[in-house]
Amino acid sequence: MSTTMSMAELSKKLGKIDFCMFNTKGSDAIITRPMSNNGDVEYDGDSWFFSYEDTKKVRDINRDPGVTLTFTAPPSLLGKPGIFVAVEGQAILINDKAGFEEHWVKDLERWFPQGIDTPGIVLIKVSAKTIEYWDGEDNGRIDMPAVDAVARGAV
Repeated sequence: MSTTMSMAELSKKLGKIDFCMFNTKGSDAIITRPMSNNGDVEYDGDSWFFSYEDTKKVRDINRDPGVTLTFTAPPSLLGKPGIFVAVEGQAILINDKAGFEEHWVKDLERWFPQGIDTPGIVLIKVSAKTIEYWDGEDNGRIDMPAVDAVARGAV
């Protein structure tokens, strides 16, 4: 598999994709649900998602923080396939209001009506360990440096 795309190029492509499929390891199966990154897409290997603490995904992360994210962009108007991206990473749960503020966008009030003061809100940070991509012309894998993963709390 060739690796010709840089992280900056991948970030630019991911910047156009809002939703992903967020996969956790349930007690007896992989559990998948759509999640929005809320426009927080300056991608550097970390993805950010808001949730309520009392959810299956949070319980799954507490049991096993290994998660995968899959992103898909639609084909271009000229028919070129969109990009497919798979991220394997580690999730951590953040209960810090300063962290909430850093990643908050007003549109989130649809789901969290009291903003960052909504009871039971949690921020999920997924730090990538590996990223694989396919876009019809190029495919590759980016392995995140272990030192970066450690510094980001992924391992």
